[in-house]
Amino acid sequence: MYDDLPLVDNQPAHNFEMIVEGQRAFIDYIKRDNVYLLVHTEVPEELEGKGIAAALVEKTLRYLEANGVKIKVYCQYIQAYLKRHPEWHRLVAK
Repeated sequence: MYDDLPLVDNQPAHNFEMIVEGQRAFIDYIKRDNVYLLVHTEVPEELEGKGIAAALVEKTLRYLEANGVKIKVYCQYIQAYLKRHPEWHRLVAK
């Protein structure tokens, strides 16, 4: 779902974002060397419940893995996502 929507690494704003129905959904991050601290996920209220946050997280994890980096997760939504998708634990920094 939402495969046709591009993920953008908005480096000046320190977030990964997707534009959905003209609105911005994003994950805030802090980059420390080869580790991304994922600190907050936000989807506009009007778009909640449509699977956008899950698609955003999945695209972000794929992007980070393709770029050979690790993650530390401080966002509660992404923590819950990783519990449901343990295959992504391979990206979590020790």
